[in-house]
Amino acid sequence: MFESVNPSTGECVERFAEASDGEIEASLERARLGQRAWAALPLSQRTPILTQAAGLLRENRAGLAHLAATEMGKPVTQGRAEIDKCAALCEYYAAQAHTMLASEHHDIDGARVELAYDPLGIIFSITPWNFPYWQILRAAVPTLISGNAVINKPAPNVIGCANAVSELLARAGMPAGVFQSLALSNDASARVIADPRICGVALTGSERAGSAVASAAGAALKKTVLELGGSDPFIVLADADIEAAAHAAARSRFSNAGQVCIASKRLIVEAPVRAAFEAAFLEAAAAYTPGDPGDESTTLGPMARSDLRQELDDIVTRSIADGAKVLSRGGPRDGPGWFYAPTILGDAQADSPMLTRETFGPATVIISARDADEAVEIASRTQYGLSANLWTADIDRARAMARQIEAGGVFINSFTASDPRFPFGGIKRSGYGRELGAAGAREFTNLKTIWLATP
Repeated sequence: MFESVNPSTGECVERFAEASDGEIEASLERARLGQRAWAALPLSQRTPILTQAAGLLRENRAGLAHLAATEMGKPVTQGRAEIDKCAALCEYYAAQAHTMLASEHHDIDGARVELAYDPLGIIFSITPWNFPYWQILRAAVPTLISGNAVINKPAPNVIGCANAVSELLARAGMPAGVFQSLALSNDASARVIADPRICGVALTGSERAGSAVASAAGAALKKTVLELGGSDPFIVLADADIEAAAHAAARSRFSNAGQVCIASKRLIVEAPVRAAFEAAFLEAAAAYTPGDPGDESTTLGPMARSDLRQELDDIVTRSIADGAKVLSRGGPRDGPGWFYAPTILGDAQADSPMLTRETFGPATVIISARDADEAVEIASRTQYGLSANLWTADIDRARAMARQIEAGGVFINSFTASDPRFPFGGIKRSGYGRELGAAGAREFTNLKTIWLATP
């Protein structure tokens, strides 16, 4: 049995039964049959379903945002923005799928060669709780439009949101079996991965989960796409717009209560502007105060679970004990719920948990770099490689530096955000493979070469 617990109150919202072996078998068989029929449909019949889904998302955005606030604590204003982004995702693939998945034709050596993108079959998608709609649809929409079926395992605390996605896609016209969401334990998930009807696995989650899933999928010789943790650097050089950089860093770090894999977690500032940036960042951070996620004025909701709050505070406490300077100590708020006020440290040691661990919550650290070269070296001094941010007025230098930073993406004079139009993913222990863009639509396809010799 899984429980959905309101992180603002600690009270149980709803309980969900784990899928039985019989239900799992029935779901796999529905997916097998549904995928065959789905893949046989021309794109001209698949894409209108995504357009319809976009419309339903917008029609139901208020209720969906309220459900996310109840299940994982996202402020309703941020929840509505997540729904709008999901709708844009659906519309983008509805408009662009024909181009992304079109066969390529070549005449070479007296032969006609076609390169075709064929679906693999059923893809098992394992998704987290921090963006309970976006994470599901970000993985599912590109995979579905290429002709695959998707079975989704949502995080246990947002099963209600996942069920809402299933119902919405069904209302949009998605054929039976093509998208399904199942409440599964980790052991049951391993059995699903091993099932011969599953052709690939996509996971967004922790390093531990990524390692376990990659091992299970590798044993069965199945393709995986992993989007794992991050400790994204936010570099501010001496010629940057300090006020703009500070406000962008605060928004990146404290939105969604800091529970974002691509949030700016290590603020690396060139020494001459360190004091100015620190003052501006502390002022910007003051705008994020814990409050009821159902209130329109709330900028910082609770953390999603009590264990996550405790883990974050342990990292902060250990870093302070190791010598980090306290610039602003918020921490756990007394009373019901799992609220955590923004905490900002400075000058942590290189081996401090704040610099070596993924801080998944509203806490960050500011450190100095002598110059741009040292800033790049510090940025890549991590086991993670998801994304990075770089602020400077010298765009040519920024482009050169971006190529040196070890990350899946570098955002210049902006903060990181996934965009349906461009590929998203990391390197090193942040995972591999890409979602979104044309690359996301092709990840779970068989790039088939068809060689036709001419007489």
